[in-house]
Amino acid sequence: MARRERWLCLVVGALVALTGCASSGSNPSGSGPAGVYETGIASWYGEAYHGRPTASGEIFNMYQLTAAHRRLPFGTMVEVEHLGNGRRVRVRINDRGPTPPDRIIDLSKAAAGELGMLAAGLAEVALRVVGTSP
Repeated sequence: MARRERWLCLVVGALVALTGCASSGSNPSGSGPAGVYETGIASWYGEAYHGRPTASGEIFNMYQLTAAHRRLPFGTMVEVEHLGNGRRVRVRINDRGPTPPDRIIDLSKAAAGELGMLAAGLAEVALRVVGTSP
């Protein structure tokens, strides 16, 4: 193989390898390590919104395992892992949000309780898309 061809193979190989290693904290394809879709800060909402319509048209019930996400389709089932304590909960996306730009998901009060984050209000979490609701 000529020197120029070897150099071209090395450059193309390096570009392919670098493309596969890029990460920004969000993985819209859901194909990252262990199926992690996104990592970041979660918050929760409850009493003030209980009984009000969500963006999907469903009435918000703070006692159900639901959540608000900016991009995931309504009905998407997401496993949320609290990275501080290892607790996990599965929620169904039925609303849009959260409003603060530094947060990635807004959980119902019930979901936040399952994760043990009610008192703190915020938690570092990992999201994994696990399917859609029936």
